[in-house]
Amino acid sequence: MSTHTETQDIAADAALKARHAAMWALGDYAAVAREVIPELGRTLVDACHVGPGQDVLDVAAGTGNASLPAARRGARVVACDLAPALLEVGRRLAEEAGVSLDWQQGDAEALPFADASFDVVLSCVGVMFAPHHEAAAAELLRVCRPGATLGLASWTPQGFVGRMFATMRPYAAPPPPGAQPAPLWGDEGHVRRLLGDGVEAFEADKRLLPVRFDSAEDFRDFFRSSYGPAVATYRGIADEPEKVAALDDALADLARGDMEADGRMEWEYLLVTARRSE
Repeated sequence: MSTHTETQDIAADAALKARHAAMWALGDYAAVAREVIPELGRTLVDACHVGPGQDVLDVAAGTGNASLPAARRGARVVACDLAPALLEVGRRLAEEAGVSLDWQQGDAEALPFADASFDVVLSCVGVMFAPHHEAAAAELLRVCRPGATLGLASWTPQGFVGRMFATMRPYAAPPPPGAQPAPLWGDEGHVRRLLGDGVEAFEADKRLLPVRFDSAEDFRDFFRSSYGPAVATYRGIADEPEKVAALDDALADLARGDMEADGRMEWEYLLVTARRSE
């Protein structure tokens, strides 16, 4: 029988996940995936050597940045995400592209799949945003078949996106107790500890994703209107114009410091591949 405290914890976790799903539905994440990071999913699929006939799970798939390229390789793909709104967009994009895959709502910390179900399990800047890293890592391992490939692309703490989150942090609502910072998944040592002896042939490579905006302000305005965490942060301070102006300046300054004269930027991420232990 569950205790009162356990019941409270379950309710609090459900509320947290509902907030996360709502946050990622804000703005237009499909535009971010399409216009800013389209190459990231393809790079991850290449690194995992996805091929015909494989059973592939894309965890925290969003609108299909990695799922669609994997399906085009002839794999049987399941795209799983916490946010139904993103899945609906992904379904439409798959239909428009003539690509067939299965879209399922699910929590990265409690995946709705049986043990050892997939030949490849991957996540493209997705599972890193699950608040409880150990729980999410355990689920990634659980659904891998022995010898399966696990592939992760995650923003690094010191890269641009990691520093963007640090810039927004003073203006954002405090994280719930026990939640871990998403960019930790971009730290090789952290990921090694999470996966432990559950994997073999662990490889980690820091890479740079080319990105371009017309100006620092163009970057800020695009992310302010399109990227769920940024949209949520701005909504939280909407009644405090001084904070809005300060965050506007901080994000533009951050981008300006990383941007070439022609608007080019390079966003660092960690690409991890490993093999599930037999």
